[in-house]
Amino acid sequence: MITIRPATPDDFEKIWPIFHEIVSAGETYTYPPDTNKEQGFQLWMTLPRQTFVAEEDGEILATYFIKTNQSGGGDHVCNCGYMVSSQARGRGLASLMCAHSQNIAKELGYLAMQFNFVVSTNESAVRLWTQCGFDTVGRLPKAFRHPMHGLVDALVMVKWLAEQS
Repeated sequence: MITIRPATPDDFEKIWPIFHEIVSAGETYTYPPDTNKEQGFQLWMTLPRQTFVAEEDGEILATYFIKTNQSGGGDHVCNCGYMVSSQARGRGLASLMCAHSQNIAKELGYLAMQFNFVVSTNESAVRLWTQCGFDTVGRLPKAFRHPMHGLVDALVMVKWLAEQS
């Protein structure tokens, strides 16, 4: 059974291989592909408001963070980042984490969730976020330098979480 729980600093030893695999590929995150473990810890564990892991039988299969997207007048909107181990893809973990993160966002008082920079060639993510109720509200032309496809667009996707009045 897959469970999602808050990550501890010690969990980063098991998160790091997932983080490193995804970031070093340079296909979906804007983090430098040569991000080292210390920098990765800062980005994934320290800067976000909270980090979670999805695990099964003590094995961390995926992880996500939630953070405030902007300060001040924009602090009612959160942002999340999700990573799934290549060995665990296709099992619905991203969908499970997205649903979990929306519940956490509401608990933390956020009214909306925004994905600032969804690489357009990451078709599975675009499809999943759309299925989860996110709207594409912006397109940043040629904003991402993809290692195989060259300059590609990035999407801004958002979902209102608060009750509509």
